[in-house]
Amino acid sequence: MSPRPQGELTVERICILAGVSRAGYYRHWAASEPRAEETVVRDAVQRVAIANRRYGYRRIAAQLRRDGLLVNRKRVLRLMRQDNLLCLRTRPFVPKTTDSDHGWCVVPNLTRRMVLTGLDQLWVADITYVRLREEFAFLAVVLDAFSRKVIGWALEEHLRASLALVAIEMAIEARRPAPGTVIHHSDRGVQYACRDYAELLAAHDIQPSMSRIGNPYDNAKAESFMKTLKQEEVDGRNYRDLNHAREAIGAFIEDVYNHQRLHSALDYQPPAEFESNLARLGSYPRSYSQVAQKPTNAAAI
Repeated sequence: MSPRPQGELTVERICILAGVSRAGYYRHWAASEPRAEETVVRDAVQRVAIANRRYGYRRIAAQLRRDGLLVNRKRVLRLMRQDNLLCLRTRPFVPKTTDSDHGWCVVPNLTRRMVLTGLDQLWVADITYVRLREEFAFLAVVLDAFSRKVIGWALEEHLRASLALVAIEMAIEARRPAPGTVIHHSDRGVQYACRDYAELLAAHDIQPSMSRIGNPYDNAKAESFMKTLKQEEVDGRNYRDLNHAREAIGAFIEDVYNHQRLHSALDYQPPAEFESNLARLGSYPRSYSQVAQKPTNAAAI
């Protein structure tokens, strides 16, 4: 559903044309329109922000007006903050020890120039939104950075820390890594910086790592998966509700992405097949080895 131009007719004129009272119109509007309207606006903000990654809330509000959707700047800013849509800045990176948005401890990026040589050395985590028919759901994932396999995921209608906790608990249960062998990399979101998440990582001797501010390349492999998910599964779908979305996205992750989809970075093997061959042969393809031994800012996390 695309945004409709606003301001063409007054409410009074609409009611006269429809033959209804203004009170009846507002009763009907209050019962059905706010959630649908919020979904339309949120989706429009998301799309403009993703297409123009250097736009702040003022430019996004201006672009929405050009598209015929009248949205207050403060509302755009609120939605961007809620969905963690931060525009990219061109000023040099200045390291910080804390995230001023939530006050929890922020750890440094431990993955720069890291060369992976096997499974369960680096896990990458991220959260994205999924549009349902009348609202949004949020997907948290954990991938093994070496095989690109999704090893944990969760889909809920909220952004509380429990969303990310379910995904990491699934990953730990599936992989059971040896203590002290895994680095967990994520953005600086409150879900990953909060006490419950930090304590869970510490309990399994998993070392946390977080991206630098305004640098999406620090978590490029998780971002790449999210792009694949949106392009090949989410875009164009009309999920009825959370259960429908969870069933469809779960099938895509487990059946298609992990076991069927050919991955160019894995010598055109699905992640599950790549891991199976790695266990059977004790080595990975020469083409993958050549890439793995040449880390870059964008490809080697």
